Amino acid sequence: MNRTMQVSDSVVIQAEAETIWNQVADPTQMPRWSPENTGAVGPEGGRPLHDSEVFNGTNHRGRARWITQCVVTESVPGKSFAFEVRKIGPRSPILRGGIARWAYDFEEVDGGTRVTETWTDQRTKWPDWLAGVFDRAVTGGKPFSDFQRKNIQRTLTTMKAEFEQAA
Repeated sequence: MNRTMQVSDSVVIQAEAETIWNQVADPTQMPRWSPENTGAVGPEGGRPLHDSEVFNGTNHRGRARWITQCVVTESVPGKSFAFEVRKIGPRSPILRGGIARWAYDFEEVDGGTRVTETWTDQRTKWPDWLAGVFDRAVTGGKPFSDFQRKNIQRTLTTMKAEFEQAA
């Protein structure tokens, strides 16, 4: 089995790139759009984070709850925001290792801004068979890439509706 290690999708939002970036680069805002994220705590709430800043994210899927520790790897106003999940745990982020990278790219286009969200599986040391068993157990039987593809679509659809309603 060869697993898909990266998925992404894009949407054009009728808003300026800087406006969208300012909110996406503030992880405390993500619960507004994400089907799994329930919050974030960082160095200061209510502002975009910069390269190397660390934040903790709280998440849920069904009855499961977990906390991640993330580090910002790219933060360019109006252009990009990315972070890597480097620790995870049920009550605190204690298990270390490559987990995932989330990236958001913003491109000015006719009619607004193309927002691209990308998930990259960083569990590169996991054998495919083990990742497959784990993925199906935590996603209700789907490969993680398929599950994340749907999450990305839901996030972008919600983001588009919210930003365009505010305009």
